[in-house]
Amino acid sequence: MRKREYRAMAEINVTNLVDVVLVLLIIFMISAPLLQSGIEVELPKTKTAALDESAEGVVLTIDRKGGIFINDTWTTLDKFENQMDRELRKINKSSVFLRADSLVPYGVVVDVMGRLKLMGIEDLGLITTKDEDILKKKK
Repeated sequence: MRKREYRAMAEINVTNLVDVVLVLLIIFMISAPLLQSGIEVELPKTKTAALDESAEGVVLTIDRKGGIFINDTWTTLDKFENQMDRELRKINKSSVFLRADSLVPYGVVVDVMGRLKLMGIEDLGLITTKDEDILKKKK
């Protein structure tokens, strides 16, 4: 019986590895912006819309159809208090930032704000966008 002799290979073909890495890079470049899109909301416009970037809290979104989202997770009014309490405990803060579409009926926003007040949440920020037209007229 003849014994096989194995020799170390001195060359490594990296062409296939480079191809796979480039394909993965393209996939991540295309999919990354889609992951950050969130819930589409047309925020009301005001003269000033300053938000403290260092502030932490739960983001509460109400879309134009009246859907309520707590940190991008859909919820119903029946489960609202429990899910909000759970999210506030996760971050160990009592700050809530409310993003409501400009077409949402006033009563829905007031109902949600009332529920937050009953929960004892006093630190509530209303998120808006800056209206450039108002600023131009002022000048």
